[in-house]
Amino acid sequence: MADNFFEGKRLYKLGRYRQALFEFLKVSEEPLEDTNLSYYVGLCYSKISDWDNALLYLESIVNSDDNILRIYQGRMILSYIYTITGRSKLAEFELNKLINDGFESPQVYSNYSYIYFENGNTDKSVEYLRKALEIDPNNANAMNSLGYILAEKEIDLEMALEYCKKALKHNPDSAAYLDSLGWAYYRVGKNDESRHYLKRAFDASPDNKLIALHLRTVIDKIDEIRKGSL
Repeated sequence: MADNFFEGKRLYKLGRYRQALFEFLKVSEEPLEDTNLSYYVGLCYSKISDWDNALLYLESIVNSDDNILRIYQGRMILSYIYTITGRSKLAEFELNKLINDGFESPQVYSNYSYIYFENGNTDKSVEYLRKALEIDPNNANAMNSLGYILAEKEIDLEMALEYCKKALKHNPDSAAYLDSLGWAYYRVGKNDESRHYLKRAFDASPDNKLIALHLRTVIDKIDEIRKGSL
């Protein structure tokens, strides 16, 4: 059974989550009784978007495990799952628990921002991203998220560009960062630059529907301008 566990970890690190889950579930008929196993099973379920089972296993971790890092990771994932499944109060509960336990971090505040953005509270979303950047001014994820929101809501387009550019410098191949910068360029009316970055984002992540929508919007805009000039 130990071999199945180590094979599961190997597959998980390779991003083969369904196969990893298959190996982990071979280890024990009652994986919830083993916190180490339960943690990886919960992670696998979250990776394949099986939210109900992910919640079952990750909630068991945060309530019974004594590993601080696993509890932190578990609560972060729980907050994300609760947010995307429309349970914002539970998401806030998990993040509040982390802060109360001394886990104040850019990631926690970024998750808070995501909750508020999903619920239409742009001001609070921006506020929490700024808090994240106060803790870590070079946090690329927070910079990218803030840049995207400022561009999407047309709050401060020049600052949106600056944040997106800085984020992309940290990870030049990130599809998400390329998309944000491309969208920021679109918002300021620089369509050629926008298409350049959005095409790179699409090439990096062709199945991402939002990136595809952004690219289509920009291409249509360029075609509209071209036809109007004829």
